[in-house]
Amino acid sequence: MLAELAAANAAFGIIKTTLSNSGDILKAGKAISDFVTAKDALQNKANKKKNSFWSKVAGKDSDDLEEFMALEQIKQNEQQLKEAMIYVGRAGLWHDYVKFCAKARQDRAEAAKERQKAKDQLKENILMALAWTAGLVAAAGAVFLLSLILKKAAGG
Repeated sequence: MLAELAAANAAFGIIKTTLSNSGDILKAGKAISDFVTAKDALQNKANKKKNSFWSKVAGKDSDDLEEFMALEQIKQNEQQLKEAMIYVGRAGLWHDYVKFCAKARQDRAEAAKERQKAKDQLKENILMALAWTAGLVAAAGAVFLLSLILKKAAGG
């Protein structure tokens, strides 16, 4: 969680520096992208932790305050970014940005589902190959044993 927060803070620092030096929010595009990526990673990590079986069994964890403070800092930084986009950027920039982020999250979720589907298909293919190999080995063993039995029965 600290790594994600550090990444978000570093990206936000670049955004603030770019704004103070040039006054152009569009020049901070990469930093904004890094900020959003770190923010999403932090939120996903927090959501996974809240939804995990062990955190429900163990109850509240000592990292809860740290998690809350990190998410609160991200919210404050995002509010400052919103204000910068509204006051420094073009008209409607913030709303376009929010739409873009929503679409990007949806695309990442779909890509993750596709990757999981591909992994599941690969596992299924490997298991099928192992089953066929085991079947062929068993059939070859049965043929070998049958040939030994027939050879012995024939008197050889």
